[in-house]
Amino acid sequence: MKTFISMFAAAAMLSVAGGAMAYDGTKCKAPGNCWEPKPGYPEKVAGSKYDPKHDPKELNKQSESIKAMEERNAKRVAHFKKTGKWVYDVSKIQ
Repeated sequence: MKTFISMFAAAAMLSVAGGAMAYDGTKCKAPGNCWEPKPGYPEKVAGSKYDPKHDPKELNKQSESIKAMEERNAKRVAHFKKTGKWVYDVSKIQ
């Protein structure tokens, strides 16, 4: 049983080491930096079919929601400082 476990461990170590040595690294920019684009991927993404072309309105949605959240929180804090009671629902604050 003990020899079986040691043989299994040795086989596992060899398989891991063999997988790490499979890439020859001929086009590495630096040691460990061996990413290569797929064939046909352009040097410049802007203007190609891979360009995501994000809508500025979609990109601004998060900043607008954060701005609205900060305004609500400011109203809550002002009300708390004034009355000493925390009101979560901003519509209930006069």
